[in-house]
Amino acid sequence: MSKSNREEVLEKAEKDLAAVTEQYVARLVKELAGTDFWKLRRAYSPGVVQEYVEAATLCKFCKTGTLLNLDEINAALLPLTDPSVEPLQINVLDYLLGLSDLTGELMRLAIGRISDGELEFAEKICRFVREIYRELTLLAPDMDDSHEMKTKMETMLQSVVKIENACFSVRVRGSEYIPLLGSDVPNYSFLGVSDLE
Repeated sequence: MSKSNREEVLEKAEKDLAAVTEQYVARLVKELAGTDFWKLRRAYSPGVVQEYVEAATLCKFCKTGTLLNLDEINAALLPLTDPSVEPLQINVLDYLLGLSDLTGELMRLAIGRISDGELEFAEKICRFVREIYRELTLLAPDMDDSHEMKTKMETMLQSVVKIENACFSVRVRGSEYIPLLGSDVPNYSFLGVSDLE
């Protein structure tokens, strides 16, 4: 996703998210209807719920620059549930685990934006990911499923460091990078060497 294709990519992402919601999440909701779904959490959380949270939060961030909260996600699931049974609701742990996966996608997005010369957007992503990491650092020690969260926190820290290093490198050595990034000048030469034809 870049400035030039942002709207097109977001439109496709929203359609894909709606399709995933209708095909997979709705099927999960129907299968778990009337059961003690919280007892079966480990069977469906990593493959469906955490990935859904990651996709939904990424889509919202790319569209608005804000975080999709747990209440908003659960509200989106309510129409999928039969009103006569207890609705499937994503719990806090699954939301946080999905949110921790989001940071990896944001890291890739930030590096891509730097490659396209959009340093300001990459720095915005960096601040956002750093804030998520900071907040989760406060919560992680109190979580029941500490092994899974601990592993994801380590990965999240790696994502934060990669984004910070990339942004820092471009800021410090920007004169070396920025002319090369996204240059539309046809006769621009790398290191003073003319293009070979």
